[in-house]
Amino acid sequence: MQVFHHIDTLRAALAEVRRAGKRIGFVPTMGNLHDAHLELVRIAASECDVVVVSIFVNRLQFGLNEDWDKYPRTLEADTGKLRTVECDFLFCPEESEVYPNGMDNQTRVVCPTMTDVLCGASRPGHFEGVTTVVTKLFNIVQPDSAVFGIKDFQQLAVIRRMVEDLCMPVQIVAAPVHREGDGLAMSSRNGFITDEERPRVTVLYESLQLAKRQIEEGERDFARIEREAKARIEQAGFRVDYFSVRNSRTLQCAAHDDREITVLGAMFTSGARLIDNLSLELPAVAAS
Repeated sequence: MQVFHHIDTLRAALAEVRRAGKRIGFVPTMGNLHDAHLELVRIAASECDVVVVSIFVNRLQFGLNEDWDKYPRTLEADTGKLRTVECDFLFCPEESEVYPNGMDNQTRVVCPTMTDVLCGASRPGHFEGVTTVVTKLFNIVQPDSAVFGIKDFQQLAVIRRMVEDLCMPVQIVAAPVHREGDGLAMSSRNGFITDEERPRVTVLYESLQLAKRQIEEGERDFARIEREAKARIEQAGFRVDYFSVRNSRTLQCAAHDDREITVLGAMFTSGARLIDNLSLELPAVAAS
């Protein structure tokens, strides 16, 4: 595995790869890697000849009161983990390399839809930071495909829309949620969950599973499903950010006749904000 800190040297190395006619897969991360990240790398390797992973804690996507300073920087451990999978190039730039004119003067990439609801409602400016840095990374790496986890379902939807709107020649690959044995979605922020909270945080996934079952069994009072799920999470001792039944493609509130539905939830522990989701596809209703 080759490690790069600078854009020009990474581009030169990838130019050789392209001249050889090889497909390039890309996995952007903020580091603090766990098994779910490594699975993204494996998926990229299964679809492409060469895999690039980036590690960059992007300050632009953190809000004023969020945990950018606390976000774990574990580059040495991350590098060791990436050497165990099929990662060919690791790009870990300094902030000045990615934002050479400073954060305040950075040109922004704005996706006008799907960014002011759910996570976007509670994290103003977050998705503008995501779309800006992902655009920059796509320009730097110029991958044939890029792999993102479905756990960040809204982020995945926004990036797909951005790629479509900007006519980027990048295939976006969605990777399934990687879970612990009890169902907790793997996340870099799980390290902030206390030992006392850990047995109870599964309430989010359990509530999503129950909501999915209710919808599959014909329940269409989505507001009631959401209310009951929020109450269940609060009874477990956590503060709810949102619990919402949405159209999978548009992220608008689900209609009674929607067939592709995603149930999304976010809650706060004492030190972490956890997100998760489950999607379902309902059979077509026969015309009467």
